[in-house]
Amino acid sequence: MIQLNTNLASLADDLLSAGCIKFGEFTLKSGLKSPIYIDLRQIISHPKLLADVAQAYLPIVSSLKFSRIAGLPYAAIPIATAISLAGNYPMIYPRKEAKAYGTKAEIEGEYHAGETAVIIDDLATTGGSKFEAIEKLTGAGLLVKDVVVLVDRQSGARESLEQAGYSMHAVLTIAQLLDHWEGNGKVDMEKIVETRKFLNG
Repeated sequence: MIQLNTNLASLADDLLSAGCIKFGEFTLKSGLKSPIYIDLRQIISHPKLLADVAQAYLPIVSSLKFSRIAGLPYAAIPIATAISLAGNYPMIYPRKEAKAYGTKAEIEGEYHAGETAVIIDDLATTGGSKFEAIEKLTGAGLLVKDVVVLVDRQSGARESLEQAGYSMHAVLTIAQLLDHWEGNGKVDMEKIVETRKFLNG
């Protein structure tokens, strides 16, 4: 069992108490019933937590070579904004749908073809949404090598991105979170066992 450092340990507990990670019975988009639900959109209602999340990304982001960070809509845009402010990184974001008027922009913010963008997202599950964003960014002449997420659900995203030549970095993995809460007793053991079983298929 890997111990989280002090900052990540308190971040894990804060995500739990803010309701960003819930245990119970939830129906996922895929129709599967899950004993865990991760909703990182809740972070925006907790300013200190949002600032702490941005700080947790910085050690990873600062080790990469890039010109801009690209926040993915919608959940990661506030997170990317907080990282941009904390690390003084220029930010852009690919739109979910292109503007039908004005500049008809597919990507908001200033960028130049040939620059490298690091993708910032909240959660990694299978990697599907990351590929859509990569396509938009590379279609505009940007280079993408790295994707950084707060939580890796360990459901295949890292593997599918690596197969396509991209590196995925996660602040926390679901396994680390479960180990941590098992260690400090913040989540019932029964729920932890059930969640591990679900995640291991």
